[in-house]
Amino acid sequence: MGIDQIASEALRLSPHDRAMLAQTIWESLETPYLAASDMSDDEAIALAKQRDAELENGEVEPLSHTQLMSRLRDAR
Repeated sequence: MGIDQIASEALRLSPHDRAMLAQTIWESLETPYLAASDMSDDEAIALAKQRDAELENGEVEPLSHTQLMSRLRDAR
């Protein structure tokens, strides 16, 4: 069963059951809020500033959440 099928089924659940499912999935991830990175805090801040500048001066176009999720699904 693919992610789209699972999501479709999950969205049929009651709000309470969806919340419980989301919590169960979240807790199954190993320290989801502590993503491993080879980048130092200073490097991460510099990268964030660089990306902000690229958005501000029009070098890149921002994506909406819907666009991002669509691209991620298509990348599979």
